[in-house]
Amino acid sequence: MSTTVQSISAHELAEWLADSQRTPPLLLDVREPREVETAHVEQARCIPMHQVPHKCESFDPASDIVVMCHHGARSMQVAMYLVQNGFARVYNLSGGIDAWSRDVDPAVPTY
Repeated sequence: MSTTVQSISAHELAEWLADSQRTPPLLLDVREPREVETAHVEQARCIPMHQVPHKCESFDPASDIVVMCHHGARSMQVAMYLVQNGFARVYNLSGGIDAWSRDVDPAVPTY
């Protein structure tokens, strides 16, 4: 099985979320609660990285999943884990919430 994870930019994700013709992805924020309190994307489901192995049973393996963190490293690890465990349509948000704050929504604080 391939462990290839596709990348998606903050702009591409914003366009996807704004497109009423497309089914929105599960936007999975794998940062710690303290980080999510500082800055978050409203549509995101927050599950800290270490909890994903126990919670991913509730994810639909046929749906699109976009994983995000602060800059993209933790989310890439989680995205690779999901692909290795049968999730086929997984994307890593390049640059994480930092890119979202800088490129899409400056109201979301950077940290």
